[in-house]
Parts: sequence; structure tokens; C-alpha cells
Amino acid sequence: MARTVQPDRGISARLGWRVAALCAGLAVAVQLWGLYRPTAPGTAWFAGADKVQHAIGFALPVILIAVAYALRRRADGRPPKLRVLVTVAWVFVAHAVVSELIQDRVHVHRQGDPLDVLADWSGIVVGGMVLWLLGYLPPIKPGRGVPAPADGLSGRV
Repeated sequence: MARTVQPDRGISARLGWRVAALCAGLAVAVQLWGLYRPTAPGTAWFAGADKVQHAIGFALPVILIAVAYALRRRADGRPPKLRVLVTVAWVFVAHAVVSELIQDRVHVHRQGDPLDVLADWSGIVVGGMVLWLLGYLPPIKPGRGVPAPADGLSGRV
């Protein structure tokens, strides 16, 4: 049985997901520009600034895409589907690896860095945690993805 939520047909709901989608598109565009421009960024503000930029560059699009998707579904009276949000995360996980391979193989003045991939993945995880804290992740359905207790007990008191 499909779970429904009360549809929000107000102007804020219709405008909210569109604004979030526009921001998500801009975040992805900035991410692509930063990852695929022919030269590496200039001087670092502090040691490790590059890794922080990578983490933010992956966390922000994941957060904004998920918020736009969740707001759109809620505006139609439907809850967001966890599998869609997980798919978005996996696309960005794969993109982190692909972007470093392209930087290493295609651009003369850049090289791939495995630590950048770890920073990207960290950003994706932090983005997921932010979504969870803000309540944008749907609940996990009972019996799906939740292993049974090893001792056979149900946990009831």
C-alpha cells in the first residue's frame, strides 16, 4: 500500500522545489566547471583547502538535488523514494572516480588524486547526514534492508 502525504498546493510548495532545482543545477554546473577546467585552482587558502573544496563540491549538489526531489514529491502528495536518493548518491560516488581519471588522463596541467576521491566521498556522506538531520530522507520500510537479530529475538520487551 502506497503511503501518501498531505499535498501542499500552495505557492511556496510550487516555488520551493523549483528554486531548489535551480540551485541544484547551478551547484552541479559549478562542480563540473571546477572538476573539468584545464588548469588546477590557484593558491590554497590553507593546508587542505583543496580537499574541503572537493567535499563541499560534492555535498552541496547531493543535498540540493535531494531537497528539490523531496519537495517536488511532497508538493504532489507523495513521499520521496529512498531508492531515488540512493541512486543520486551512487551517481556522485561514481562521478568522483571518473572525474579524477579524466583529470589524470586528459588534462596536461592536472593530475588525478585518490585523496580527492576520498574527499568527494566524504562530502557525499556528510550531505546524506545533513539530509537525514533535516528530515528529507524517507523512513526505511520494515523488513527491507534491516537484518533480523542474530539471536532470533524480536527486541520486544
